[in-house]
Amino acid sequence: MQVVPAEEESDAEVRREDQDNINRFARLNARLHELKAEREVIEKSLERLDDASTELMMASGDKVMLLIGESFFDTSEEDATEFCEQEVERMQGLLDEMETEEESIVQEQQKLKTILYGRFGKSIQL
Repeated sequence: MQVVPAEEESDAEVRREDQDNINRFARLNARLHELKAEREVIEKSLERLDDASTELMMASGDKVMLLIGESFFDTSEEDATEFCEQEVERMQGLLDEMETEEESIVQEQQKLKTILYGRFGKSIQL
């Protein structure tokens, strides 16, 4: 955190509207960090599904064990492969939705930064 020299500090009074904008920016920033963490989890799951699909391609048996939740199920290679493909599509859809939400959050944060920096200058850190 940087200390702003006294001559650069703004004497602008913080209005209710300003505080609402600051709070909105903070909530958006928290959500952005949550989305990034969720995205990492989904990307790791996608990697595991890709590994599982590769293993299924190399398998020569008819029956495989499929883990769903905390339970294993006996199933055919075809059903397991289909399940993996469906999960990949579902997770890719989630990633697309998250990317769209991230973009809208960044755009709104830019608008709020413009407003807040215009009002407070260098005396506010966002």
